[in-house]
Amino acid sequence: MAEPSAPGLASLDAIVRGRVQGVGFRYFVLDLAIGLGLVGWVANMPDGTVRCVAEGSRRDLETLLAALGTGPLGGRVDDVQVMWGVARGVFERFSVRSGGHSGD
Repeated sequence: MAEPSAPGLASLDAIVRGRVQGVGFRYFVLDLAIGLGLVGWVANMPDGTVRCVAEGSRRDLETLLAALGTGPLGGRVDDVQVMWGVARGVFERFSVRSGGHSGD
């Protein structure tokens, strides 16, 4: 687990809009984030969006962000709202959180 405000580590908080629920989007993000060594979570939100909160190197987060903009086959991304910050070091791994989507 990263130390709070560890040098060189950033945080990404992204809201993805489009056809992003019911298409395997969260598991697409999970596989990529784990492969990049990121920590955080991804969840379906009640408004039909997907939210992803991740921490790691800025380079790896940029790679994740690029993938969020395309999504998995069968999905359609219309918009990604992004907020950058400093890693807080509160996550131990990357996980899928349950959300308000009835298809969870």
